[in-house]
Amino acid sequence: MLKFDIQHHILKFKFEAGTSRGVLTEKETWYLKIWDEANPQIIGIGECGPLKGLSIDDVEDFSHQLSAISRQFLNPQSTTHNIQLEKYPAIRFGIETALFDLQNGGKRVIFQNDFSCGKASIPINGLVWMGSKEFMLQQIEEKLESGYFCLKLKIGAIDFATEIEIIKSIRNRFSEDKIVLRLDANGAFSSTDAFEKLNQLAEFKIHSIEQPIKQGQWESMADLCKSTPIPIALDEELIGVYGNQKTELLEAIKPQYIILKPTLLGGFEMCNEWISIAEKLDIDWWITSALESNIGLNAICQYVFAKTIHKKNMPQGLGTGSLYHNNIASPLTISEGRISYNSETKWGIF
Repeated sequence: MLKFDIQHHILKFKFEAGTSRGVLTEKETWYLKIWDEANPQIIGIGECGPLKGLSIDDVEDFSHQLSAISRQFLNPQSTTHNIQLEKYPAIRFGIETALFDLQNGGKRVIFQNDFSCGKASIPINGLVWMGSKEFMLQQIEEKLESGYFCLKLKIGAIDFATEIEIIKSIRNRFSEDKIVLRLDANGAFSSTDAFEKLNQLAEFKIHSIEQPIKQGQWESMADLCKSTPIPIALDEELIGVYGNQKTELLEAIKPQYIILKPTLLGGFEMCNEWISIAEKLDIDWWITSALESNIGLNAICQYVFAKTIHKKNMPQGLGTGSLYHNNIASPLTISEGRISYNSETKWGIF
């Protein structure tokens, strides 16, 4: 008989993290602990942390739903319908992770591979948050000094001309061979001005831009992807899309990339489905964390390494663990634009 417990935690940002949807100062998350009644000292832990204003399971009674769904799912006498889990992707991700952890001995090893053994690292992009010009330039300098070769700039919150100045200042110093530039608009452009803005940005040899217009505008997004001077990556567009609609969406829009966030999409198995469909349609992809603490980030890193053996040089979006004052201490380490797992470092107590 499996038992569970839930621990609520509020993560505190080290700075005001700007996005086109507003400024973040804290992030709510829940830790799901699962153990076998016959062997209670071995505990599997998963993280359930929906993003406010974005996740489909960002609901007021999330804590209650997490408890009810976990009780139902872990009770062998009951049946949890897939449709219920589809409504709560963050819960699905947490349950999946906790069970993998429990199966592997409760040591925060979700997937056994060279990353979780501390023998290999993963290239990541350095995330530059929206803010004043001075704040963004400061972040860029810090990322460059830290050895990142791929920067991802969130844009859309300040004046577009100022954002162009910032991007131009990077390109004046570093060619595309030296620094890869990714942009994330979080749907900030309108369908009427997006193409014009993409043309202006294309001058600076941009690797890709995430979600230039808001999700749900399939026809407009398809038109952009067909004629864009910059490869487009779908991000928010994938949220809440299940079953056959996954294929319908990718066939209709035909993006150059998709971005996979296990917390927002429903865990690793759901990401596997997206990857399978995308590769059949010759659409490339990478994987990104979604402001999880080190518990969720660790699980995603181990999954990423398992899925990207054939594309080792593609930077992933896994650098969010250092955002918080009160994150869970972990073996995760970032150096020279790569994340690794120091197996000699112990996990913090929580």
